Amino acid sequence: MKKHAPMALAAILLASCTVGPDYAGPPDLAGTSAPQPEFVRRSEGVSLEQPTLASWWTALGDPVLTRLEQLALADNPGLEAARARVEQARASVRQERANRYPTAGAQATSIQANLPGLDLGSGPSQPGQPQQDEDETSLSFYNLGLNANWEIDLAGGQRRKIEAANALAAAAVENAADAQVQLTAEVAQTYANLRERQLRVTALEGQRALQERTLQLAAQRYERGTIPLFALGQANNELQAILADLAAAEADAAVYLDALAVLTGQAPGALDAYLAAPAAIPLPPESVAVGDPASLIRRRPDIRAAERNLAAATARIGVAEAARFPKISFMGILGIGGTSPDDILDLGNISAIAIPQLQWGLLDFGRTAAGIDQAEAARDEAEAQYEEIVLRALQDAEASLARFAQQRRTVAALAQIAQSATRAAELDRQRYEAGVISLGDLNASERQKLAAEARLNAALAALSGSYIAIQKSLGLGWGNPTEGVQ
Repeated sequence: MKKHAPMALAAILLASCTVGPDYAGPPDLAGTSAPQPEFVRRSEGVSLEQPTLASWWTALGDPVLTRLEQLALADNPGLEAARARVEQARASVRQERANRYPTAGAQATSIQANLPGLDLGSGPSQPGQPQQDEDETSLSFYNLGLNANWEIDLAGGQRRKIEAANALAAAAVENAADAQVQLTAEVAQTYANLRERQLRVTALEGQRALQERTLQLAAQRYERGTIPLFALGQANNELQAILADLAAAEADAAVYLDALAVLTGQAPGALDAYLAAPAAIPLPPESVAVGDPASLIRRRPDIRAAERNLAAATARIGVAEAARFPKISFMGILGIGGTSPDDILDLGNISAIAIPQLQWGLLDFGRTAAGIDQAEAARDEAEAQYEEIVLRALQDAEASLARFAQQRRTVAALAQIAQSATRAAELDRQRYEAGVISLGDLNASERQKLAAEARLNAALAALSGSYIAIQKSLGLGWGNPTEGVQ
């Protein structure tokens, strides 16, 4: 053992070295790739204040939506799968850390051998001596002990593996956070769509009732011969068109109900009773906080995951470069035993073996160099992917801000149209009561009012959708995932 001490000491000193590049953080985006100091498409009503990271949907002021978000964050299967991947990655880190240490195991050995021609007791037979007995050519050996193996991390390859595993575990955490961002946005968007479809169903049912009255009047007038058959057919066609739109709206509402049920981890139809009654579309606040592009880059989980993947790819270069250096391992055996089973109980029969081993691949025909080139190319790919994800995130934010500004203008215009249609319907009712216009004319005016309200509701749902898209593009909704769940 003393002879191997200098070798072990030298190996330990060499093991303090770690090959491969040290990760210096994400690349700085320069030139055309650098983000602007503030969002280019920011409009009136969008502030530079930092947004709230978690529970952004509470700003919509809808307690039903808040409850649905809580249920989804607690029970969504996709989110549970993402959290399970986090646990897998953390277990991988623990496994790589454990690989730094020796492995030890217990062993019990029993050897029974018959070796003719070999005198295990007194040596080979001499000429003229009697033939050996079977007992003298048989071997029995019993051993009970421990064995241990340890490979010294001479070039730091194992440390680089641990570094890469840690980075991948962090990336898994960020991917789980990104799954929360995607989930909360999808729940809110689906809920807004459901409320818009329910309001559309209500409006279409009102239009159907009015058109049915109009059709009855047309039938009466046709029977009296005051209108042609074409006019009666036209009134019936308008009714059928309304019925077709009503069927489509009812089907859409059912689809959104089932989608919300699945998003919250329940079977389709489970939320029908809870969400059956129509309600107003949740609307965004007057002022929307978005921060700046730099804070978006720091916050968005997909960007953070890409940065951690880049760190892992950088560490793998060191793993590949460590293959250039020799490997030193030690195997040790310690046990007790002898030629009879009773010997394993005799502590005086102790045997110890230490076997150091040096391996160095001096000729591999370029395999190691190719592995290093592959690792460096993978690092370059991860860096390019990081930059692409950053640029896509900035594009998403700018696009959602542009759509939000456009939808606000659309809502303002359609609100004026709906207000004008409401006033016109009120005036026509007064004119009908005064006998100036017919009931058919009043029904037509009421239908225009309902149609204008339906278009406004669709615009309001689109406005809420653009607000939700802003929150999603900013990477919000992944803090305190189950807070408030009952």
